[in-house]
Amino acid sequence: MKKILITQPRPESDKSPYFELGRKYGVTLDFHPFIRLEGIPAKDFRKQKIDISQYSAVIFTSRNAIDHFFRTCEEMKLSVSQDTKYFCITEAVALYLQKFILYRKRKVFYGADGTNKSMFDVINKHKENEKFLYPCSENQQDGDIVSWLKSHKCEFATPWMYRTMFNDVTSLLEGKHYDIICFFTPSGIKSLFEAIPQFKQNGMRIGAFGSNTTRAAEEHGLVLDIMAPQPKAPSMVAALEQFLSTVNKKK
Repeated sequence: MKKILITQPRPESDKSPYFELGRKYGVTLDFHPFIRLEGIPAKDFRKQKIDISQYSAVIFTSRNAIDHFFRTCEEMKLSVSQDTKYFCITEAVALYLQKFILYRKRKVFYGADGTNKSMFDVINKHKENEKFLYPCSENQQDGDIVSWLKSHKCEFATPWMYRTMFNDVTSLLEGKHYDIICFFTPSGIKSLFEAIPQFKQNGMRIGAFGSNTTRAAEEHGLVLDIMAPQPKAPSMVAALEQFLSTVNKKK
């Protein structure tokens, strides 16, 4: 295992655990996002006729959703109430809120292990009298979250605040051989097959972060060797470390 492709932007810090991993196992890590996000302008957002100020709680499944939620509010000159509650998929996503709000534990909640189920458990404890906003990418909301909110009789809206666009990765994949490719979103998987419809794994190992990414990979016929989050591998770096240490032991 010598070359790994991470389908995300290169980390800004040289102290990123990805680089530590590369040094420890002697592997080369390339970073190349398979998707990019474009914000939906406020004038287009208004056509959805969703009044953000009428909602008391927000569900966030990514930092991107946080960025675009607060961007939209700023463009619409809307101040978010200090009483708003935030329910996040992971602690890392929750902590990112510090960039935009005064972080208060009574107002910010997150799941224990990064799964939808653990987030639902937290929402369930606090859902009385709340109206939920679940900001997401155009036509890309998580069906599990929507189904849960419906089945638990929650009042909610799914505003589209950004669009997911595919990057052309044809030349990247046709020009180099990677032993492992790691994906973080269902859109990343779709971008791969958009670029190379007849893509074959041919022994390449595939990593997937999150249940929706895992599902998308399996629906496209990919075999997964690396999956996160898991109890012993809460991050993609941890899952890669587990995999590489196992492969090295076999040698």
